[in-house]
Amino acid sequence: MVAWLSLGVATAAVVRAALPEELRAFFAPPAELAGQLGTYASPLKFFDGRPVASPADWPARRQEILRYWHTELGPWPELLQRPRLELAEKQDRDGVTQYRVEVEIVSGVTQHGYLLLPPARFAGRRPAVLVPFYAPEVSVDYTGPRPLAGQAKRFFKDGRPVHRDFALQLARRGFVTLAIGTPGDDAYKPVLHGVRCQPLSYYAYIAANCHTALAQRPEVDGSRIGVMGHSYGGKWAMFASCLYDKFAAAVWSDGGVVFDEKRGAVNYWEPWYLGLDPAVTRKPGLVTAANGRTGPYRRIFESGHDLHELHALMAPRPFLVSGGSEDGPARWVALNHAVAVNRFLGYEQRVAMTNRPAHSPTAESNEQAFRFLEHFLRP
Repeated sequence: MVAWLSLGVATAAVVRAALPEELRAFFAPPAELAGQLGTYASPLKFFDGRPVASPADWPARRQEILRYWHTELGPWPELLQRPRLELAEKQDRDGVTQYRVEVEIVSGVTQHGYLLLPPARFAGRRPAVLVPFYAPEVSVDYTGPRPLAGQAKRFFKDGRPVHRDFALQLARRGFVTLAIGTPGDDAYKPVLHGVRCQPLSYYAYIAANCHTALAQRPEVDGSRIGVMGHSYGGKWAMFASCLYDKFAAAVWSDGGVVFDEKRGAVNYWEPWYLGLDPAVTRKPGLVTAANGRTGPYRRIFESGHDLHELHALMAPRPFLVSGGSEDGPARWVALNHAVAVNRFLGYEQRVAMTNRPAHSPTAESNEQAFRFLEHFLRP
């Protein structure tokens, strides 16, 4: 294990048994993309052009990347040391125990969600996964007495959130899961509670406090907490795991792993992600000459930075891109930089991708993601 890994960095995922056969193919790009790095600036060079000469230099380079992104996106408040997690409305879901919860996301402010405990046959302190999405009801396939409201309703088809109930499915497989949703319950008008950073960075801060809340539960092994999200939740999961190094593993489902202004769903420029600007309000939609970039997104994009820098912060923690229409195999060109950083530090098989044609998750893509988390987080 490289010397720079402190107790603050999740290490559970670093030393694992050999990959099972069904996962191995996910860790290799197509032959024509192997080693292709494109025009992305190498994370193994400091911003002044100096190379990262040895693994001993990586902590300084890692801090430089973190400092840049936090400076551009705005500062986080102090992380909560003991965030409140209040349980209510207990429900038995065929062996899975579900609680409606209020979790403290910033000092003095709570947000509702759902905590799911796996069936009793999974004994001892268990791994956990945070599942962010527009509305937590989607992630748990909500069937309780409360009527569905707001953004939850549009994800239920014929009464079920097709293949988006990650928190429930993972709980059935032995994980403690915490499902959370957008602060203020409207993803397009997020409530920032006075925090002075971009919405997507604030979501990562919320995730960090949720990690702490999970780690302090007696049922949870705090060294084995992951995060998994789809689309909007995929962006959230990516920023959470990259900016907070205690997440031991991550799955990012088709959120857009790099900036791509040709894809309407890879819309980091929108004000509810990275384009919030108090002086300018842009119309939703693609970036055009008449409807340009705003906020930190404009500065970051136009100065040549991209999200592959954040991917590098994951090393050596493993992550899987569950790619669909927005994250096709060509994204390996960006992911190869994270592969290179891991290899530089002495690690292989830390960066994985699966692919499906459409944006929505499928039974197959979910099974692949769940098996990935089982391998890296289950004892």
